[in-house]
Amino acid sequence: MTSMDQTTQQYDIIIIGFGKAGKTFAKAASKQGKKVAAVERSAAMYGGTCINIACIPSKTMVMASNQGLSFDDAMARKHSVVTALNGKNYHMLADDENIDVIDGVARFASNNVVDVFASDESDESDAAAADPAHAQKPLRTLTAERIIINTGATSIVPDIPGLRDSRYMLTSTEALDLEHMPKRTVIIGGGYIALEFASMLNTFGSEVTVLERSEKLMPREDAEIAAQAVADLKAAGIHFELGVDTLSVEDGESTVTVHTSAGDFEGEAVLVATGRRPRTEGLGLENTDIRTGERGEVLVNEKLETTAPGVYAVGDVKGGLQFTYISLDDFRILRSQFFGQGERTTANRGHIPYSVFITPTLSRVGLTFAQAQERGLDVVENAVPVNTIPRHKINNDPRGLFKVVVDRSTKEIVGASLYGAQSEELINYLKMAMDNHIPYTYVRDAIFTHPTMSESFNDLLNI
Repeated sequence: MTSMDQTTQQYDIIIIGFGKAGKTFAKAASKQGKKVAAVERSAAMYGGTCINIACIPSKTMVMASNQGLSFDDAMARKHSVVTALNGKNYHMLADDENIDVIDGVARFASNNVVDVFASDESDESDAAAADPAHAQKPLRTLTAERIIINTGATSIVPDIPGLRDSRYMLTSTEALDLEHMPKRTVIIGGGYIALEFASMLNTFGSEVTVLERSEKLMPREDAEIAAQAVADLKAAGIHFELGVDTLSVEDGESTVTVHTSAGDFEGEAVLVATGRRPRTEGLGLENTDIRTGERGEVLVNEKLETTAPGVYAVGDVKGGLQFTYISLDDFRILRSQFFGQGERTTANRGHIPYSVFITPTLSRVGLTFAQAQERGLDVVENAVPVNTIPRHKINNDPRGLFKVVVDRSTKEIVGASLYGAQSEELINYLKMAMDNHIPYTYVRDAIFTHPTMSESFNDLLNI
């Protein structure tokens, strides 16, 4: 543990991690004249998870696959996009006279003192966040009245014999840096990340097998829409094994064999997509009053305050929904708490939409019909098949089904599930209607341009 002395550098705010909330808040704090230190363990992560190893590169690859690009051309596009955004984000902070970008691994020495150790530059390995206690002394020591933890999350690798040591094992990060497309890919896990990669790799030509422990895919989604999405994935050539336990992984000379309770599956790559957990290893939380939850998440209140005075946590590290736009809203909460009236909190975010970027995209906001009924709401549901929307002819994609759920008494939309082309854009309109308590009749009777997917709302809400 480091004690404060004349070598300790004083800042107004220290931000640990270069994610969406942290980097955006750093700029806002600078405009308020605050001196900010932004500590990042890896130059490869300037700008955060989304632009470097998650949303932007993966969706760039999805779009490229749907546009018919070769795998090599798609990967080149992805590298170009990520490199440009990484550099842009670095300079956004580093070129600001009030912000110091500090390379290294941050570790709390106390509630308001942070030591910075040399980093191994790894962007996804646990070693990058490991306890740097082996170091003789930190590169520097920082202190501030307010510290923000923005270290994100890391891939979970299950304790399956042979998996961690396999030469063919990939997390979602490594899968976005493949040099060659594997002819056959075995995916362990059947969640949303697994399905997105299965869809994308399959479109590029890999034979994909998905191994899922549960008996059902997408159990939280509307049952009819989930069934249709799975049927479309199967029709595209993806093979699913449900209710399967993965027992071990064994490397061969040029292939890997995954041994399961349903038999053996061979491929040139095994992708682990079993979720992500908050990254807190090596942060030195034991030296503070910061408490963590059952999954290692940093516990916060609705103002994003941790249990240590003056310390906040934002983004994936605090648990909950792991979306970039949640991290951005965390920034708004901090700005409100630090420089505003404190009116914005996690309790008034509004409805949170999301999209699963399989092909076509599945998007959702609010409750399904079954969930609404379970809550005792008096609701009615309507559905529109995508193949009845005129725009589908132009898109040349008839796949999909749109559903909406309306409360009979309030006449408000309480949920929508949109499976089909462009649903990632459409879902946001319904989110805004729900947040603003706009009666479904307004959307039903609105004038939309033609031919568009949004004009389907006229029929979808014709209840």
